[in-house]
Amino acid sequence: MADAAPRLQGLFAQLLGAPLPVRIRAWDGSQAGPPGAPTLVVRNRRALRRLLWKPGELGLARAWVAGDLDIDGDLYTTLDLLAGHIWERDEDARTLAQALREPEVRAAVVGLVKLAGPPLPPAPPREEARRPRRNLHTKRTDRRAISHHYDVGNDFYEIVLGPSMVYSCAYWPSPDSTLEQAQHDKLELVCGKLGLSPGQRMLDVGCGWGSMAVHAAREHGVSVVGVTLSQEQAAYARKRVADEGLTDKVEIRVQDYRDVRDGPYDAISSIGMAEHVGAQRYLEYATDLHGLLKPGGRLLNHQIARRPQRNEAAYDVDAFIDSYVFPDGELQPVGVTVAQLERAGFEVRDVESIREHYALTLRQWVARLEADWQRAVQLTSPGRARVWRLYMAASALAFERNRISVNQVLAVRTPESGESGMPLRARTWN
Repeated sequence: MADAAPRLQGLFAQLLGAPLPVRIRAWDGSQAGPPGAPTLVVRNRRALRRLLWKPGELGLARAWVAGDLDIDGDLYTTLDLLAGHIWERDEDARTLAQALREPEVRAAVVGLVKLAGPPLPPAPPREEARRPRRNLHTKRTDRRAISHHYDVGNDFYEIVLGPSMVYSCAYWPSPDSTLEQAQHDKLELVCGKLGLSPGQRMLDVGCGWGSMAVHAAREHGVSVVGVTLSQEQAAYARKRVADEGLTDKVEIRVQDYRDVRDGPYDAISSIGMAEHVGAQRYLEYATDLHGLLKPGGRLLNHQIARRPQRNEAAYDVDAFIDSYVFPDGELQPVGVTVAQLERAGFEVRDVESIREHYALTLRQWVARLEADWQRAVQLTSPGRARVWRLYMAASALAFERNRISVNQVLAVRTPESGESGMPLRARTWN
């Protein structure tokens, strides 16, 4: 008798303390759950074994990446319905160990074990970054982490990002604007905040595929040094620089920001890079950039931030993101970022949240990936494409629900004279 789906619905309700808000379709063809709701497709028993061996988000992530789990229906709606059970856990929510003290929960786990079949743990998908979380943010481990995320293939990123090849939050004049226009406006926003003018010297930390460096040199006449740890990004960026005829204005280096020693610079842009620095290294990062600026020089730090927790010591890195997307990446509250920049000697002059803009950007990236899905799979792997689809869609919802944000922090290396060089009314860039 085909009864796996109703059994799963009952077991999950016991484990989670509430019914699942989505339908389940199991490997035996059975279905159960709220009529008309999106459907979570459990393709095989291996998905259950993954959850039993790694309860929580990592087990779900492995099942998704391997194709053991799928979604039939709108991805955003399904993730939103499941968010309370996966991502939006309250800090005071019971742990698995606490839940297992309850007889009905133990009984549900036993039932899940019986339904899952042979107990051997399935091997993690090959897309998983498998390494211990120790000795974080050395130059060697940072190179490895950056390579995992960015050396997926430039052709794949062209599918997702479009011709601009800007892998950070766009700045939308309106929701109906094109992605290209919004990314152009973001680059102009950064240039405006930095107050770029011809003849200046600029450092672009984490320069990606060279979009900021090319834009600043072409549109504002500055000389730019861009640094990245990704060989693939650097090769792509150098070709763009050559194609634009800007080799006399832009230099792209494969270099750690900690090894840049040819300051001073008039301006530094760090766009979507500081998330890779790590909390323990952040003051070092801020101090290094402060030392590379001339007095009166400006830093524009564009960075994703998480909400502060009542107990900051309990903060843990997101298991899916750490294992499949940004190994060793860490988010911190914007207040911590501002405090660290100030400790390094900066005067923070402006903080702008552009949270809603990232949600719009991510939905565009997901749409681009879905529209060219087969080619994306061919260029990478089915698992890698599934990683990007899930993480971008879930991130879009996280920005929309204010679980995470993104901020542009403008800071100045103000000299002892106090002359910052900032206009009295700085928000002229809007």
